[in-house]
Amino acid sequence: MFTGLVTDVGTIRRAEHRNGLTRFEVESGFPLSGIAMGASILHAGVCLTVIDKGEASRGAWFAVEAVPETLSKTVLGSWKEGSRVNLEQSLKLGDELGGHFVFGHVDGVGEIVSVEPEGQSFRVTVRPPAAIARYFATKGSAAIDGVSLTVAAALPNGDFQVAIIPHTWDVTTLGALKPGDKVNLEIDMLARYVARMIGADAPEGKQAP
Repeated sequence: MFTGLVTDVGTIRRAEHRNGLTRFEVESGFPLSGIAMGASILHAGVCLTVIDKGEASRGAWFAVEAVPETLSKTVLGSWKEGSRVNLEQSLKLGDELGGHFVFGHVDGVGEIVSVEPEGQSFRVTVRPPAAIARYFATKGSAAIDGVSLTVAAALPNGDFQVAIIPHTWDVTTLGALKPGDKVNLEIDMLARYVARMIGADAPEGKQAP
């Protein structure tokens, strides 16, 4: 489990396809001693497991693997050497929950519609897949590439907007966003369960009792 508060931006130093899997080596500022084998780390909103690690110039490198399903349903399939990635290590008992509960299970890939300066901050409009558009509510939470954000506006056409403060803009990959970019989206877990309880996501022809 995670909070959506990015603690480092890593760099893909190698992407290798083998045995039906894709192995990514990620260089980060995390100290080697703080990365455990088998640990879960959030990569742009996707929870992946550490399978190897070592020292690097900036701190440590570690390796993770992704299956074809993950590559096809997230932005990970576009990663290559040099790609920058938001990172967060898993939440530990007693840690401050400053964002919202993020599970690392991407619900869909959205598209950036516009990026507009708004004073010193930025207002970003995102187009989610139609199947999950109803889950984004004004003042609700959303994770974009692993970053916990508050929905500033849910628009009638299904798009939603977030307002990003300068700090978040500078210390995550969000500062490089431009129209047409694809981003991993995770809806708020509360919205998911409310929809299930009221039958909003029940199979066609069925409603919750």
